[in-house]
Amino acid sequence: MLAVAGALCAGPLPAAGPALKLHIPSPGWRDQVLYFVMTDRFADGDPRNNDQGAGEYRPGDNSRYQGGDLAGLVRRLDYIRGLGVTGVWITPPVANQWLAPAGTSAGYHGYWAQHFMQVDPHLGSLDDYRRLSDALHRRGMTLVQDIVLNHTGNYFGYGAEWSAADPTRGFLPHTATPPVPRPTQPPFHLNDPRDPVALQAGIYHWTPDVRDYNDAVQERTFQMSGLDDLNTANPAVRRALRRSYGHWIHEVGVDAFRVDTAFYVSPDDFADFLRARDAQAPGVLEVARRTGRRNFHVFGEGFGIDRPGDDTQALKIERYMRGPRGEQLLPGMLNFPLYGAIGDAFARGRPSAELGARITRMMQVHRRPHLMPSFVDNHDVDRFLAGGGVDGLKQALLALMTLPGIPVVYYGTEQGFTAQRASMFAAGAGSGGRDHYDMQAPLYRTVAELTALRRTHRVLSRGMPTVLHGNAARPGALAWRMDHRAGRAGPGSAFVVFNTADGDSLLPALDTGLAPGTVLRGLHGLHGRPPDLVVAEGGRLSLRLAARSGQVWVAGAQRAAVPPSSARIAVDAGAAGAAAAVGRHAGDFTVGGTARGVSALQLVVDGDLSRAVTVTPDADGRWQAVVDTGAMVDPDIAHNLVAWAEGAAVSAVRHFRVDRPWQTVVDQPDPAGDDHGPDGLTTYPTDPGWGTARQMDLQHVRVETAGGALRLVLTMNQISTTWNPPNGFDHAAFTIYIELPGRDGGATEMPLQHGTLPGGMRWHLRLRAGGWSNALHAHAGASAEVEGTPVTPGATLAVDGAARTVSFTLPAAALGRLPSLRGARLYVTTWDYDGGYRALGPVAGPYSMGGGAADGLRVMDDSGVITLP
Repeated sequence: MLAVAGALCAGPLPAAGPALKLHIPSPGWRDQVLYFVMTDRFADGDPRNNDQGAGEYRPGDNSRYQGGDLAGLVRRLDYIRGLGVTGVWITPPVANQWLAPAGTSAGYHGYWAQHFMQVDPHLGSLDDYRRLSDALHRRGMTLVQDIVLNHTGNYFGYGAEWSAADPTRGFLPHTATPPVPRPTQPPFHLNDPRDPVALQAGIYHWTPDVRDYNDAVQERTFQMSGLDDLNTANPAVRRALRRSYGHWIHEVGVDAFRVDTAFYVSPDDFADFLRARDAQAPGVLEVARRTGRRNFHVFGEGFGIDRPGDDTQALKIERYMRGPRGEQLLPGMLNFPLYGAIGDAFARGRPSAELGARITRMMQVHRRPHLMPSFVDNHDVDRFLAGGGVDGLKQALLALMTLPGIPVVYYGTEQGFTAQRASMFAAGAGSGGRDHYDMQAPLYRTVAELTALRRTHRVLSRGMPTVLHGNAARPGALAWRMDHRAGRAGPGSAFVVFNTADGDSLLPALDTGLAPGTVLRGLHGLHGRPPDLVVAEGGRLSLRLAARSGQVWVAGAQRAAVPPSSARIAVDAGAAGAAAAVGRHAGDFTVGGTARGVSALQLVVDGDLSRAVTVTPDADGRWQAVVDTGAMVDPDIAHNLVAWAEGAAVSAVRHFRVDRPWQTVVDQPDPAGDDHGPDGLTTYPTDPGWGTARQMDLQHVRVETAGGALRLVLTMNQISTTWNPPNGFDHAAFTIYIELPGRDGGATEMPLQHGTLPGGMRWHLRLRAGGWSNALHAHAGASAEVEGTPVTPGATLAVDGAARTVSFTLPAAALGRLPSLRGARLYVTTWDYDGGYRALGPVAGPYSMGGGAADGLRVMDDSGVITLP
């Protein structure tokens, strides 16, 4: 079969079938919008292929196959097309290992290949796949296939005796996994180093699991979570992979590839995969060119999120698109740093300027940002709505549709899904027993409106952004301009403006870059189309922005008269520091200034109109007011203030900082080695990633307060980063319950943990954080199965591996701006979280806890109830 495929790739292309439209010219990728589908969870079009008889199919069990297939996708294409998306990206359709060696999870997702050139029977046949390609192409849509170059399924591993010098030592074959004991496709079947032929062939890296993702050798040559790592520097492996994936372009008509786990393959391997000059197995770009696809797109996955002010991961991502001499490698990469910043801004309430800075750096670091798919969530991370609200999700989607990149909508987003891999069809896990194809659902309509906006105004997909404003201190105003040419505002430029706060915000004296009198036509608003605007004198605009709003305007060529204004407002330079300097304060302070032509003004701090102070100038036009700094605790944050009279005048911005000391109010040790659950019987998973590390063993709790802000510093037995988590720790997750003093109500149930709070405690706020998640919820709407109502701003995380501490800082704004936290009660618990709290059962599995009933309490260690003095 390999030789046949190679010959087909090398010679003229025979017709694939007169009735099928498999081969179409490549589209302009920067104008595309993709819909990402986990095929097994989307639609069941042929129930006959669901159960292959190996115990891998278990309806309602999220760890098993559920029955979605290619025929189901074809049936639901009009539902997908109604969203306005232009292409469908599917998880790998190739033949997979059906069950992990321990039998605890299934390869329903497609990333555990056993044969790269066959369709997995759960999904259908080659003809089914061709029918999907044809149906998409006849609708003017494209087909994107997820592929893997890094690994196969988990057919072997290594014990503690592993030796790099002797690959046979500690070798553990996993031959009992269905449907076959080893890959059946040559040369990947050569997977036992005890066989001299296989050892000599060197198809695999004979290595155990990665222990340190900061070690480049381990990252590229060791196994990831037990998956057998391919030696992609081996010419035989390279040729086999090129043949395998060229097959799907030629035989099915795939229009683009997404490459899984690209970071674990050398960038040089992609140069070969894409452009190899091999008559029998050419690079996939050449195969695509022979089918008429001159811009076949390939984008990789590199899971890397940068903290504010850091570009380490963005630069690493760019190295997979551009070589050391500037040569092109992969055409695109998933934009994980932008994903992280979007979630921080719209779901977790971080200062909006952080997203603005990420956009600016995106344009500076990446040569081809328009070809980098962007997203708000996917199958490997929490759903946006698992920690964010619907209004924030709408804002995040609007941001995707108005920035460079290829927006990707993860299936179920348009139906308000909160579970990572829930099913769209009634019989599947997480569906709640009903179908989810409602084309009138509010979020479905939102997505359709936003794709239409992007499609109608090409400046949004092809333009260049200039960030005009961001709030450096808190959620609030954020604005950018999209120009046809970088930095050149004019007719056709689009203005995108958000308020990420939950209350009204001020956007003061925005420098539009346009001439006074320019008319901005309202295009779209999340709360209704915004009114047209006229740029004021100096080319500036000051706007009151409604809570959680998102609006888009486009500049016209026409001009309107700008009425003159004699109103003037100023803030004394000495009060909070000169415009270019920064004042520093230890507490509240008084600010003053002058006002002419206004009877009253508002002193607005950090853009927060909900807490603005109304001031009346005296007869001489002098005014003064006190700035409340009770909620300001971070000395590194540059706060700002302006004096503003709506519709009349606004002062220049003044900056200041607040350095308020933290006080330790609780310093409580926790016994070491008591991480055995409430009854002392709970055991860790058997995977060696836990082992003696005991990452859930809480050993000390320190609680600090500063005004109404709270900080928890938790000392653990050990902190690991085995899976390269963006939050700086893994193999453990924290759930922290907070009862606020003087507050009625609250909840006693511990959502998703199968328990109730001890000591008569009731929670008002609940923080859940793991290596990939950080979500704060209020008790409203909470139940045993529902986490509650998302709250912003969320917690700031800090990890000190050497000190073994994980710290959580909650600002006063998240805690209700209380004057004091005295009498508050806290309860800290540990477990682990991976798209949900890890399962518990009588016997531990590789990734599940043991020693308890399936519905037992998910707590490995806890702090006991802590009352703040």
